Amino acid sequence: MSTPSFHTTAAPAPNLLRTVTRVSWFLLGALFIFSGLVKLNDPVGTAYKLEEYFEVFAESVPGLAGFFLWFKNGSRFLSILLSSLEVILGVALLLRWYLRIILWALLGLLVFFAFLTFYSAAFNKVTDCGCFGDFIKLTPWTSFTKDLFLLLLWAIVFFNQRFLRHSFVQGTPGVMVMTFASAIAIGIGVRALGHLPYFDFLPYKVGNDINKLMKPSEAARYHYTMTRNGETKEFEEYPTDTTWKYQAMTPLNPETSRPVITDFTVSDAEGNDYTPELLKGNKLVLIVQNTNKADRDRFQTINQLLEAATKSRRNVSVLTITSTSAAKFDSFRHDVNLAGPYYFADATVLKSMIRSNPGLMVLTNGVIKAKYHYHDIPQLFEVEKLLK
Repeated sequence: MSTPSFHTTAAPAPNLLRTVTRVSWFLLGALFIFSGLVKLNDPVGTAYKLEEYFEVFAESVPGLAGFFLWFKNGSRFLSILLSSLEVILGVALLLRWYLRIILWALLGLLVFFAFLTFYSAAFNKVTDCGCFGDFIKLTPWTSFTKDLFLLLLWAIVFFNQRFLRHSFVQGTPGVMVMTFASAIAIGIGVRALGHLPYFDFLPYKVGNDINKLMKPSEAARYHYTMTRNGETKEFEEYPTDTTWKYQAMTPLNPETSRPVITDFTVSDAEGNDYTPELLKGNKLVLIVQNTNKADRDRFQTINQLLEAATKSRRNVSVLTITSTSAAKFDSFRHDVNLAGPYYFADATVLKSMIRSNPGLMVLTNGVIKAKYHYHDIPQLFEVEKLLK
């Protein structure tokens, strides 16, 4: 008599858990790499955000103000360090290189970021965490929710490492791969720090028309909530029937009915508005955000370009815009032999216009034709080729 055979099949639960773990592992690594690369694209912008955090902490904890302000002074170094670390740890995670150690390091970063985003959200201190640079703007609570999601992915991966036993690199090859990845990440950030961002996600990127961006792209549209005799009704146009009583107004197109650029104003020392004149004709604009931190060594070359531009047949108007006080800037321009008229604008606006101090911008009727870091000062013929 033959013994009946039984065919067993693997339980579906372990297979599902394996899939969930591997998807979480990939997402966690990819998101860290993406987040780090976006920040390394614009390390100066990331440094500005870190400075904002340190200023808030110094104000909130006066006893440790000196400690936080010391970190503020090293914000650019920290910008490269933290952003590169995100990329390096993300790569290591995807390669499963020393997986357990890498996961603990990732947890440290996640807890740090979660604290920052929760603090921003709970106390409304920093309205944009800068998690994805200027590429994706997130509200504080959205940023905190994103960090909680990443912590969930981390927990899934950490407690199910048995499904990720195979390491793609180890030993000497692993060290070589990670050294190469680290060099690439740091190199991307250092190069962007000494020049302009590879990709500009700000309103003042090359090709944008400042005149157009200072106006809404379409008229505002609303839903009107009205009531009459206990009845509530929605209207797309405000009713002419006066028996309806107004209750609420909901904007339908808040993004397109609001100008992209809302704070661009340039004035002279007496406070007269120079903005309309700036956005006419050909302009070569030198932007000096802050005279305390401006690189003075480049002004000999800058002055040569500005002087040559005043003699250009393309009718180029040369001017300087700064956020420094008039008295302080007047002293500064004599120190660096800077000639020509100068005007004033908000410091935050100038930081958005160009990630260089000093920096150069070429305008034609308000259209941004080019931007130059002080390490990349052009020749006059390069400027003239851009102008009408």
